[in-house]
Amino acid sequence: MLNLKHLVSTFCLFLIVQTASAQLGFSHEVGVIAGPVQFRSDFGSREDSKTNFGNSGYGIGIVHYLNFAYRADCNCYTTDTFFNDHFKLRNELSYNKTNLEHLGKWVSPDRTTIEANQLRAHKGVAKNLDIGTQLEFFPLSIRDFQGFAYSFAPFVSFGVHYTSFTPEVSTTYANPDPTAVGDVTDPSNFYSAWEPGSVDASPGSTWSIVSSVGVRYKLTKVSDLMLDLRWQYYFNDRIDGLDHQLSYNKYNDWLVWLNFGYIYYLD
Repeated sequence: MLNLKHLVSTFCLFLIVQTASAQLGFSHEVGVIAGPVQFRSDFGSREDSKTNFGNSGYGIGIVHYLNFAYRADCNCYTTDTFFNDHFKLRNELSYNKTNLEHLGKWVSPDRTTIEANQLRAHKGVAKNLDIGTQLEFFPLSIRDFQGFAYSFAPFVSFGVHYTSFTPEVSTTYANPDPTAVGDVTDPSNFYSAWEPGSVDASPGSTWSIVSSVGVRYKLTKVSDLMLDLRWQYYFNDRIDGLDHQLSYNKYNDWLVWLNFGYIYYLD
């Protein structure tokens, strides 16, 4: 759920973008994106395929582009420069959610230890609201693509996002102490090798870097279809509500998102 701070931040960013682009006369594009997400976290082993494919969720978002190749104020092309003809600025508000659990060999049916039972009982949910900007580079001419010189326009992008995360944690471990059953603040419900405090579902915020590779398909004069494969790395390791200190916890949380989009040219 968006709180007042997030709403104000989003609204201010929108006003800044709209004001700047209106003054410069660049044209606008808007769109929607959605697709599957693989969330790579401290749940399970990072290199385990069951973990990587099992802990998958979804992402949705709205995107806004500044198209430097075309001027909305005069309904004409801008000055033909390399930057104007090969770059677009992408602003985005998106949300992703992934249900998390421990998968792989450490929770296989043949493991009947207390630790294995604790891992099997431990569940989580990663919920992230993102807002940010990316600069997209198109190797082929944006003008030629808009003029139907070719149907496909590949691109790569890099940018920075601000992320608000609200993880959830639960456990169904049959703790010998009945007063501790289901208590996510009690370390005895979780893997004994983790330090106390490793499980923490406190909400927070952080920055992340985003990079992607994708392609646009020219659908009509004023619309495109988009396919985009994103890598996003968070500057925080508590996005999933878990930050244990074992040796294989080498990286912060990150995700891979394959999204499909529809883009409409406003001007």
